[in-house]
Amino acid sequence: MPDEPSMTPRQIVDEWVKRFNEGNAASIAELYAEEAVNHQVTQAPVTGRAAIQAMFAREFAASDMVCIPETIHEAGDVAILEWRDPVGLRGCGFFTVKNELIVFQRGYWDKLSFLKLHNLPLA
Repeated sequence: MPDEPSMTPRQIVDEWVKRFNEGNAASIAELYAEEAVNHQVTQAPVTGRAAIQAMFAREFAASDMVCIPETIHEAGDVAILEWRDPVGLRGCGFFTVKNELIVFQRGYWDKLSFLKLHNLPLA
């Protein structure tokens, strides 16, 4: 019996967007490898699935975030997500996927605009 077809990086990012918009930190963390790194350039890198889950739990608790994909590009084991949110923030994320898990994510967005748009402290 042939192996089931694996999910492409683009499909993993499609699933990531779905889970992000559900706001469930445990569910989104399942998409990351155990030693994955999530580096949002406005913050220090977060290493490890458990730490990434904790980061998402804090972020989901702090604000109501929605990711609206503009486009997803795929090149080899990397998917690039261009996104916006309903209040005007825009950004992009680069996801490196190995064995159907995210091993590295880098995100680019304007932290000051995010804080202002979500009425959060400018700390």
